[in-house]
Amino acid sequence: MVVGLGNPGSEYADTRHNAGFRAVDALAGKLARATGWTRSGGALRAKGRAGRHDVTLVKPQEFMNRSGGAMRALLAEGWVLSELLVVYDDVYLPLGAIRIRPGGGSGGHQGLESILASTGSGEFPRLRIGVGPAPRAQDLPEYVLAPFSETERETVPRVIEAAADCAFDAVAEGLAKAMNRWNRFGRDDLDE
Repeated sequence: MVVGLGNPGSEYADTRHNAGFRAVDALAGKLARATGWTRSGGALRAKGRAGRHDVTLVKPQEFMNRSGGAMRALLAEGWVLSELLVVYDDVYLPLGAIRIRPGGGSGGHQGLESILASTGSGEFPRLRIGVGPAPRAQDLPEYVLAPFSETERETVPRVIEAAADCAFDAVAEGLAKAMNRWNRFGRDDLDE
């Protein structure tokens, strides 16, 4: 299962905090036998195949800082935390960078803090999408809830596509191969 974090509603669609939603949307377009999005258990879900593996895509429809409730609901359905790949924005990575790893802490990310509090564990794979740091004068919540700047908008679609490709590789080929292939990816790779 690949879970993209974001905020529901059209007013948040193009914000930095919705990079996870956008990557999961892009991943849906790469899956074989993909279904459309349906609402189930407080989330939008779609299914398809990545290589030889079935995959379920999830976009929780609670706000970012309540993402843990959606994860708790998925676990109650029988999903195993270590088999979920969580995709989200990261202000500590420069715009254009993506990183995938098997577990860790929250790094101050409100969505991850909610998940850690709800599940009691950080032992789940995660894919971070760099959205760049907030300017000194700007409040962090204001920054992540703002749309990308005009100059950033040229880069964002390529970063989202790279994140979707990374998630596809993680499902189709395994986390270790995806880490080896994608953890060096950065802004310079977008121009190739």
